Amino acid sequence: MAVWDDLVGQDRVIEQLAAAARDADALVTAAGPDASAAPEAAGASRMTHAWLFTGPPGSGRATAARAFAAALQCVSPDRATGGPGCGFCDGCHTSLVGTHADVEIVRTDLLSIGVKETRDLVRRAQLSPAGGRWQVIVLEDADRLTEGAGNVLLKAVEEPAPRTVWLLCAPSLEDVLPTIRSRCRSLTLRTPPTAAVADILVRRDGIEPELAVRSARATQGHIGRARRLATDERARARRAAVLKMPLRVADMGGCLKAAQELIDAAAEDAKQVAEEVDTKETEELRAALGAAAGTGGRLPRGTAGAMKELQDRQKRRATRTQRDSLDLALTDLTGFYRDVLAIQLGSRVELANDDARDALERVARGSGPEATLRRIEAITACRQALDRNVAPLLAVEAMAVALRAG
Repeated sequence: MAVWDDLVGQDRVIEQLAAAARDADALVTAAGPDASAAPEAAGASRMTHAWLFTGPPGSGRATAARAFAAALQCVSPDRATGGPGCGFCDGCHTSLVGTHADVEIVRTDLLSIGVKETRDLVRRAQLSPAGGRWQVIVLEDADRLTEGAGNVLLKAVEEPAPRTVWLLCAPSLEDVLPTIRSRCRSLTLRTPPTAAVADILVRRDGIEPELAVRSARATQGHIGRARRLATDERARARRAAVLKMPLRVADMGGCLKAAQELIDAAAEDAKQVAEEVDTKETEELRAALGAAAGTGGRLPRGTAGAMKELQDRQKRRATRTQRDSLDLALTDLTGFYRDVLAIQLGSRVELANDDARDALERVARGSGPEATLRRIEAITACRQALDRNVAPLLAVEAMAVALRAG
């Protein structure tokens, strides 16, 4: 198994990254054991110190960055012939599972990444690699950097340490400061084909082929969402409830009720995540601070601040999770009307929601393409309102009324 095996439908990107990893290996070999030495890249080298991975949600931006990080740390004796990125050696394995001393993987479930966290990363990036190869910083949510944090990162990208590589991930080039993206080599990933997503669900996760195909089709090639849909019955139930919304906005009462239920479902999703993560985090911190896990015992004096900081972080994460869950529901709703439009126009494109064909055809018969486009625009307006921090219930109610009006 090579490190690239989980990167679905991205042959061109894999080719570029594999070539860069080969050049990076040659540079390290030429520099010798001195980790502080700066490998002098020849003009034709395909390796550089900063990369920006962009692509639509689910395309595998973070997967590509982690795979590249692993290839840079590959220590297989066969890498000279087969290329770095064997997937089996200690360098590859620890990079992929997140335990390599020289690979820092940064992801956030909060609304933004601030200046303090970014300064910590920049300080880390100045260190020489412990293993003598590369110090790799994978920033999976570069689009969530605040303006101040982006300016802190800029200096580190402008003046990199000799063996430091920055791997930034964002949905699009426009989501990153122009000054940062101009100093990165950009790679754009595409939405993987449905068949390729279904194949990896079967091969990697052991999903039944029929369910894998349905999940891949329903999520329109989003690998992470497809996996969750295939493995979580509650996720399938929530999606089914969302797809019933277009049939429930016939009157004002139905609009308001459907909007409230959509908000409640997002809140329940956030609560589920909190139940799975918050308790474990709290117990681990209590144990680290000196209280026995599970006892509810008093914490040592002077540690209340650490517990308060964790609770504040958990609250911010709940807000982010609820926002993401709501956005996912709106994405499913957009896919529903996209299918309606395809039916109305007689298109032969693959329907994402073929399992809800009766509802699709019913809505298609009851309106025309112009009304469907207006409904899609109403969903887009709702998402934009949420990005501007409009109260979620107000934004969704306005969308529901617009769906009724058509």
